[in-house]
Amino acid sequence: MVQPGNPKDEPHRIVVAGGGAGGLELVTKLGDTIGRRGRAKVTLVERSRTHLWKPLLHSVAAGSLERSEHELNYLAQAHWHHFNYTYGEVTGLDRSARQLHLAAMVDDEGREITPPAQVPYDTLIMAIGSVTNDFGTPGAARYAVPLENPDQATRFNRRLVNACLRANAQSEPVRPGQLHVAIIGAGATGTELAAELHRTVRAVLAYGLDRLDPARDVRIVLIEAAERILPALPERISVATMGLLRGIGVEVRTGARVAEVRPDGVLLASGELIPSELVVWSAGVKAPDFLREIDGLETNRINQLVVKPTLQVTRDPHIFAIGDCASCPREGSPAPVPPRAQAAHQMASHMVRQIDHILAGAALEPYTYKDFGSLVSLGRYSTVGSLMGFLVGRSMFIEGLFARLMYRSLYKMHEAALHGGSSVLWRTIVSTISQRPTPTVKLH
Repeated sequence: MVQPGNPKDEPHRIVVAGGGAGGLELVTKLGDTIGRRGRAKVTLVERSRTHLWKPLLHSVAAGSLERSEHELNYLAQAHWHHFNYTYGEVTGLDRSARQLHLAAMVDDEGREITPPAQVPYDTLIMAIGSVTNDFGTPGAARYAVPLENPDQATRFNRRLVNACLRANAQSEPVRPGQLHVAIIGAGATGTELAAELHRTVRAVLAYGLDRLDPARDVRIVLIEAAERILPALPERISVATMGLLRGIGVEVRTGARVAEVRPDGVLLASGELIPSELVVWSAGVKAPDFLREIDGLETNRINQLVVKPTLQVTRDPHIFAIGDCASCPREGSPAPVPPRAQAAHQMASHMVRQIDHILAGAALEPYTYKDFGSLVSLGRYSTVGSLMGFLVGRSMFIEGLFARLMYRSLYKMHEAALHGGSSVLWRTIVSTISQRPTPTVKLH
């Protein structure tokens, strides 16, 4: 199908901006089908070199997962799956010329790697994802570490290990708050991080840092403005998770609004100061700010692109949006589709079919979100959640080993979408057999 501005002997140009879970699954599927056959030119635009499944970030931050074992190289994935990878950061859009604008990319020394560029498209899919929303809270940007990407997760883990080494080496007693961790936001990321940190901090101290006492010196505080943790999930999951966290010694503060983040702790709106020199911000998300005024496209209050049920943006039929950067209507609910990994996975699969319709000149189909439930992993302590319509046709609460297996299966589904089911099965078997003795936490 030939589009205006595209020479008729050129294949249809499909550009996907953003290589998160949805974007990468989409270009992989398109590359393996229409890209391989030359029916279209598929291009991924991404500012990072590697991909890591976002739900794993809390494990990287806690030090219980080695990111290099789970990262995927975009350049290699593009070579293996017949799509093009363009290294660059999206800064703007020219809808009349159908071009995506990219900024110059520079290295750590300030030398230019790639110049500013314009990427032409016939169909554009925005899959930019989301960033942390600190709501303009004073001190948050300076003193709190967000968990948006692997680099930030690694940065927090390094700060945590350094803080333990520093406290063990100093001659004076541990200061109040010196080894305290305040996690702002008790959604899935914050809650899972709290449980992982409780175990990994103790594991770090067990490797010879014998001057420190976990019970005396370490404190983990989970702070949530809502009246319960996991406010977006069913209350039964929240109650079960709260009991597990309190059982292992994590302090949970609900109904606590943060007024300021300071170098020595977190100031609540009530005037109480929670001493903590290690602060993570995981309260709220928004789409990147540059989407707010991107060539006249409609956005909502958190910068998400407003889309129709077909996933097309409201003001341009040639542009689609999927994942966290899309505000998509949800059938039977006034609230839009929630920003979850399962939604991004479903939207990517739906967009593959939409592209087939576009190339065939057929009518597009509406997307319908299917909620398969929610799972929260508390590391080695437990996993809790609910499955929607599983076996019995209604919601079923699960926990323990079965819930943990279901949680792991979500990641395996993502890997299968990127590498194929047989490849993932073989690699899982090999990794299980060939495990070697290593520290249970990252120590560097």
